[in-house]
Order: sequence, then C-alpha cells, then structure tokens
Amino acid sequence: MEPYTALREGLVIPASPLALNRERYLDERRQRALWRYYAAAGAGGIALGVHTTQFAIRDHGFYGPLLELADAECTRMDRDRETPLIRVAGICGGTVQALQEADLARQHGFHVGLLSLAGFREDPLEVILEHCREVSKTIPLMGFYLQAAVGGRLLPYAFWRAFAEIENVVAVKVAPFNRYHTLDVVRAVIASGREDIALYTGNDDAIVADLTTPFTVDTPLGKVSRHFVGGLLGHWAVWTRNAVQLHAQCRRAVLDGTIPLALLSKGMEVTDCNAAFFDVANGFKGCIAGIHEVLRRQGLLEGIWCLDPEETLSHGQTEEIDRVYRAYPELNDDPFIAEHLDEWLRA
Repeated sequence: MEPYTALREGLVIPASPLALNRERYLDERRQRALWRYYAAAGAGGIALGVHTTQFAIRDHGFYGPLLELADAECTRMDRDRETPLIRVAGICGGTVQALQEADLARQHGFHVGLLSLAGFREDPLEVILEHCREVSKTIPLMGFYLQAAVGGRLLPYAFWRAFAEIENVVAVKVAPFNRYHTLDVVRAVIASGREDIALYTGNDDAIVADLTTPFTVDTPLGKVSRHFVGGLLGHWAVWTRNAVQLHAQCRRAVLDGTIPLALLSKGMEVTDCNAAFFDVANGFKGCIAGIHEVLRRQGLLEGIWCLDPEETLSHGQTEEIDRVYRAYPELNDDPFIAEHLDEWLRA
C-alpha cells in the first residue's frame, strides 16, 4: 500500500524514545532494537525528533545522526513489508531551522514532518500560518496541537481552519489534552472539506474515546461525521503490541457502529496506565523517564537516562508503575518482547 494511503486509513505510530548509554550518548544497538520491536509489534510507522525523543537532541547534535540511523534501519525493515513504515520527523524552531530540519528529513526518506509550533508562543496566528506554508513546500505536514503543560500554546478554530487550506497538509495530530480544543480542530478540518487530512490522536488521556467517537458537525451541506483514524502517541512507545490490538478493536467498533462497554472500560484502564507512565501527579515532570522505565524493565533500554541529568522519575512514580503493572497485566506485552529481544538486539 502507498504510504499516504495507509496514513489516511489509520496507523499506530509510536513516538520513539531516545536510547542512551550511561554516558548519555546515542546507543545505536538499542535504538535499532526499539524500532525493530515497534515494527514487529505491528506499528505502521515511527516518529522521531518529537517530544518523547527529547527536543534537546538538537542541542546535543543527535538529530541528524538519529534520522540517518532510522533511514538505514527502516529501509532494511521495509524490504519485508508490503507497506513501508511511515517515517514522521519532528520539526522544530523558527522558519530557518524548520526548513533545514524538513530538508534533512526528506533526504533521509521521511514521509511527513510533524510541525511543532512551540517556538511561536507570542506570535500572531498569521505569522505562524506563513511559517507552516513555507515548511510545507519542503515536506508534507502533520499539524500538531501540543498541550500547554509541555510547551504548547492555544491554537483556536480560526487557525486550524486556515491551516487546513494548506495544500501539502496530510494529517493533524491533536494533542491538547482538552476536549474543547480537540473539537476545534475536528470542526475546522470538517469545515475545510478536506477528506484527505487524516486525524490522529495525541491525547494520551483519551485514546479510546478519540478513536471511537463519531465527531458530527453541521455544515452547509448537512451533517458530516469524521473519526480519528490512528494515533501518534508517546504512550504507544510502550506495550505497543497491545496498542496495535486496541487500535484494531476501535476501528472494528467504528465500522460496526457499536462501541462495546468493555472497550470503553479498557479506555479507562489505558488512561490509568498513562497517568503512571506520564507522571500526571507531578505535572508530567517524569513523563519521558516513565516511558524509559517501562522499556528498561522489558530489557529494550539499558537505563532510564535522559539528556538532562535532572530529568528522571518523580517521587512515587516507580510505585505507580508497579501498581498499573499489577492492576492491568493483560495490557503489557512483556512475554512478546522476552521471546524476541535477543534477535532485535543483534547488530
């Protein structure tokens, strides 16, 4: 299947963490193993250079090498796949930096640029839109509504309505962790008439709700419904095989037109796990370290090291991760990883 067709139909896209060694330098062996795990688990793509990868990779000179490593590994894995892994590159900074990153991503075979607007916190909306238009000339865009708690800004309906007019927009990741703001994006995309713009949830606190809810909006042509078709999520960087199964369940429920209560209940369980992994109790302070901790327990990462030595698990977060492991054993995929870990770690 052609990559952009697959993107529109709906995929599980984990936001890839950064594998570091004790010296806080890129651990290429474990980074490759992580991507092999995602592919084997059934993910349809991988996102790099995003919040879960740590935006600070740019300050440490890891952005380019990481894209290059991903190019080589994804090209190798794609030989055994009918549909290539969708490669999504996080793109940050002002227009000059963003254009450089977009060009680098395109050179390394990335299909989509996930455009962070965190650097435009005080700028008028038209300045931001012009930035988006310029970057879209280099790489197809996935819009990104990032929650304020980790650096995002308010982006109203008017912004998303204009953003949907940009020809080279192929998707939007909606991650404000806010139902009102989520609805703003969906309404805007529906109003644009752009059926080719795929909606992806980034609301880690409402994954099942987003994937199963028919968003119905009144338009001059009558009522129109749209669904989120997939997710690009930091939460899906762990327990990915079960995330793929959950995504399939949600898509089947949408096609059947009936949402089982058991599926809604599982949505609550997933949100509870996310609260532990993302350290909601401490304002998301340990969100990246929490994801690393799960991967460390599974053997995919050697440790939970982040680029910032001060970025680590919060007090009580280990106990919370222990709790959700006990409460929801059916949600983890530890046995699957144990079965294949040695082969993924081979050079």
